[in-house]
Amino acid sequence: MGKTRGGVAAGHPQTAAAAMTVFEAGGNAFDAIAAAMLASFVTEPTLTSAAGGGFLLAHCGDRPPILYDFFTQTPREKRPVADLDFYPVDVNFGDAVQSFHVGLGAMATPGNLAGVWTVQQELGRLPFGVVAEPAIAYARDGVPLSDFQEFCINTVLAPILLERAESRRIYAPTGRLVRYGEQLVHREFAHTLAAIVSEGIDLFYRGAIADQLVADCQTHGGYLTHADLAHYQVIKRQPLRINYRGQTLLTNPPPSSGGALMAFTLQLLATAGLDTLPWGSETHLRALIRAMQLTNQARTDGYDDRIHDPTIAAEFLGADHFAPYQAALAAGLNRWGSTTHISVMDEWGNAASATTSNGEGSGYMIPGTGIMVNNMLGEADLNPQGFHAWASDRRMSSMMAPTMILTDGQPTQVFGSGGSNRIRTVLTQIVTNLVDFGDDLRTAIARPRLHWESGTLNLEPGLGEGLELSDRYTDHQLHWQAQNMFFGGVHGVERLPSGEFAGAGDDRRGGAFLP
Repeated sequence: MGKTRGGVAAGHPQTAAAAMTVFEAGGNAFDAIAAAMLASFVTEPTLTSAAGGGFLLAHCGDRPPILYDFFTQTPREKRPVADLDFYPVDVNFGDAVQSFHVGLGAMATPGNLAGVWTVQQELGRLPFGVVAEPAIAYARDGVPLSDFQEFCINTVLAPILLERAESRRIYAPTGRLVRYGEQLVHREFAHTLAAIVSEGIDLFYRGAIADQLVADCQTHGGYLTHADLAHYQVIKRQPLRINYRGQTLLTNPPPSSGGALMAFTLQLLATAGLDTLPWGSETHLRALIRAMQLTNQARTDGYDDRIHDPTIAAEFLGADHFAPYQAALAAGLNRWGSTTHISVMDEWGNAASATTSNGEGSGYMIPGTGIMVNNMLGEADLNPQGFHAWASDRRMSSMMAPTMILTDGQPTQVFGSGGSNRIRTVLTQIVTNLVDFGDDLRTAIARPRLHWESGTLNLEPGLGEGLELSDRYTDHQLHWQAQNMFFGGVHGVERLPSGEFAGAGDDRRGGAFLP
């Protein structure tokens, strides 16, 4: 902790280091987070990619805050399912096996490159080449494989990464998958990113890279066309504003659902008196569990497939809909999540919170680029109506919820998480730890977590020990033996009254904080 130009928390030490390099070159928070996002495509390639999607919440001085939505878009045209390259792959998590769908037919229109380019061009102050240089160096020279990335590559995603020759050249250059401490090199991506610096973002969306991607989709069973790429736009939205016990929070608005669901849970907890309870007490845990249960119930009571609509979301959070669930709370007090998060603050009062993902990756890498494309059309969570039933040319919904807490209109804490369906319950616990229990951000992130979903209550060590918390809504109570990436990966930064920066990268996902 120290008084520096800024602070950054991210999912890998060298992701954070890229941001600090750009701070030292005179950049602001938006230059720094752009550098970190580009670096994460190299240092955290199992979680995110230049051809994935995400969101960035920006607070820029005295200007109104902006949510940049650069998540994936459904294709403009459909084609017969029989013509698609779309197939299941079993992924082994060690204690469970889950099936994901990959192939060119699982690819939605990518947004990450457009997002990082747009944010940096609009809010940054350095040339894009300076911002991209750390990522180019990492890709060209390699980065040592971390413990967490080795687990992701060797245990979780091996069937996808070994599927095609383009991917094997990166992840298994000697005939076996890379291991902890060995260099992970992305030389083709270094050349691609250098070309984008020289030629601009149109190289990916309208130029030679687009030509290659579209040709392969047409020939080998994908949906994407030139129109999908050329017409992709980053959407700027007004953030969802939440008041929780006198504190103002900003987070991701509809059409993504994570922010609205977190807001509903926090509304429930606002009158639960958590600040009067000992942290980890039975009453505290039961309040959290019941609020999660009631949020799930409220979501499935006619809102599950419509909450992406801003008007419907406002109705969902409205007093008439909310009151019965609040009364119910007063009366009765396992999935992958391939997502990463970066939080940045600077000395000028700027703050940025970005969550990005590549799903599990489609297995297809655009030849010659080093870029693996997402498999968002093959993610069951993102396709609740079933695969290939999506509406054409729509921004896909997500649980991602980059978040800030404001004090006197200025950001004091910036955070977010990966973790699929757990993102909203993880961030709810971070907020209550900060607001109700007075934690600093590092303590709030380090505390053990719980998650209730579909009749199963999951608890990390240090929570609920000696207590039987099961109720009529809970079929199973699962006590984990160690903190785990299942419970998200919260990377956050806060600015102290002294002007110093503090924070934490979540150990559950190999995170790092640098001031």
